[in-house]
Amino acid sequence: MTSVLVVDDSPLDRKIAGGILEAEGMTVAYAENGQEALDEMARAKPELVLTDLQMPVMDGLELVRQIKIHYAATPVILITRAGSEEIAVEALRVGASSYVPKRNLKRDLGRVLETVMTAMETLREQEKVRDLLQQSESYFVVGYDPGAPKALISHLQNSLAQACIGDESDRLRVGTALAEALTNAIDHGNLELDSKLREEGLMTYREAGQERASKDPFQHRKVHVTARLTPGAATFIIRDEGPGFDPCYLPDPTDPENITRPSGRGVMLIRTFMDEVSFNEVGNEITMVKRSSVS
Repeated sequence: MTSVLVVDDSPLDRKIAGGILEAEGMTVAYAENGQEALDEMARAKPELVLTDLQMPVMDGLELVRQIKIHYAATPVILITRAGSEEIAVEALRVGASSYVPKRNLKRDLGRVLETVMTAMETLREQEKVRDLLQQSESYFVVGYDPGAPKALISHLQNSLAQACIGDESDRLRVGTALAEALTNAIDHGNLELDSKLREEGLMTYREAGQERASKDPFQHRKVHVTARLTPGAATFIIRDEGPGFDPCYLPDPTDPENITRPSGRGVMLIRTFMDEVSFNEVGNEITMVKRSSVS
């Protein structure tokens, strides 16, 4: 049975909420304010918390904050009453999973519980799959579809989240590194565009790319992306079909003067955001590794 902690300073509202939960086959514990709720959670951690917002000693907003810090995996459903809308919005921002207006508790609580429980089960299944993961490898081929890199990066970032590699900030930085690597592979690798063209303006640069994308030998070239996930790291291999280059001639990324130059900017960001970066001998393939910060 799912265990739920109901937090409300109103005995009547606690009784109503508890009755609905018990009718859904759940076991229920009670607390009259946020501090009592935290004390109860320290004794017996519930699987879900249902809390009022306006309470003495510690209100629902602060309770949500504390649960987010100490029991991040425990979902919180808010019971909102008229006049607490702003607090409810803030509580949702800091970590609450959903809400039910107090006046509609009997009508809507069952539906909201079902939605949150479904999300909980999905997360548990993802955690189980993550525990089973030894290696996952995917292979993608990218042409000149302007929307393809963005869609692929979003997919790869989601894969990182499912494998618990990095936090949200890390995944954003990995996404930036992937975007730079894909841009380099398409623009400088397959289309053989010179970075100096950017100095003539972005429009000139894009027009040159569009023109080349419709001509031989450029139009049939593809970018090949391999993504390999293991429990401890994500490895991305991006290879273009261009002539390649000598990475030794890239500007020194540690030299501050090179930060404002168009040439080598992408590689500098890639080296900053990834844990390992290497090129093949031809220079048309880059391998990037992002290791998990969790041992």
